[in-house]
Amino acid sequence: MAVDVMGGDWGAPVTLAACLTFLQKHERAHLLLVGLPEAMQAQPAWAILSGHPRCEVVAAQEVVGMDDPIEVALRRKKNSSMRLAIEQVKDGRADVALSAGNTGALMAIARYVLKTLDGIDRPAIATQLPNATGGATTVLDLGANVDCSPEHLLQFAVMGSALVSATSGRESPSVGLLNIGEEAIKGSEVIKKAGELLRSASNLGHLNFFGNVEGNDVFKGTTDIVVCDGFVGNVALKASEGLAKMIGDFIKQEFSRNIFTKIAAIVALPVLNAFKKRVDHRRYNGAALLGLRGLVFKSHGSADALAFEAALSRAYDAAHRGLLDKVRQRIAHAAVLLDAPAATEPTDAALRA
Repeated sequence: MAVDVMGGDWGAPVTLAACLTFLQKHERAHLLLVGLPEAMQAQPAWAILSGHPRCEVVAAQEVVGMDDPIEVALRRKKNSSMRLAIEQVKDGRADVALSAGNTGALMAIARYVLKTLDGIDRPAIATQLPNATGGATTVLDLGANVDCSPEHLLQFAVMGSALVSATSGRESPSVGLLNIGEEAIKGSEVIKKAGELLRSASNLGHLNFFGNVEGNDVFKGTTDIVVCDGFVGNVALKASEGLAKMIGDFIKQEFSRNIFTKIAAIVALPVLNAFKKRVDHRRYNGAALLGLRGLVFKSHGSADALAFEAALSRAYDAAHRGLLDKVRQRIAHAAVLLDAPAATEPTDAALRA
């Protein structure tokens, strides 16, 4: 695994601490730590990681900032930790790359360095959101593509099915199309056309299409996968993170109101803490960039050590279970349906979303 040590709001202090914990839990994992040597050497975890038999350093000379324009990250910072981490995948030195850096830059660099798979026009960002069944719903796209055609949504469904199949073992995960209602006649023309394509794919055995789903179905766990454009998906992701934070803040506040609420809170504490842990978005950190000729994962930029470790584990599991091969197989199986439009470079606005 190639890790962009410098990426994210916090950089090396968080990523190296998470890498150390991760290595202690995964005895077969090997890490390529990509970053500025002087920045890594200043961290407490470095004392152990520098001599670790399953760690190797790849020295970078630059860092992609969280506010760097895509043009700067892609064209000018060719020796950045982000780019070098992705190049380890291209060169075959790593099975997967992980970064908490600038999402638009990561997508642009990954697409430029690795290229897209045949049959895929646009890569998509996919991650899991906790649901009421005790599991998680995989949602894509989460911001890479703001404007999507029906064909793009079909591609997302195929790639999402491969992701869930690889990580859960379910060969035929259910797919829902996010809409304003369950009826096939509802939604925009793009959504209605996408529904037709998904139904056709399902009838031919390429997908397990459930039908239209609404926003609350994401958290009810109605389907294994929910497909949407990047604008809607990103809003849903941020809303879920806000809800998790609100629940955590509420639990804290209940301990400070008065003696009666303190007693009630203490009695209910085990249940409240279990629920807080269940919806903690940090435990679900780690989004896959699907559709590339190599595995790349994105961590939340504000991730702490716990969240970044979760992203490391998610990326490791995906590589260990052969996600890339499964995506290729699914795409090949549905090739007759994936007559993608001519590939175009996404706009800066779309990548920043």
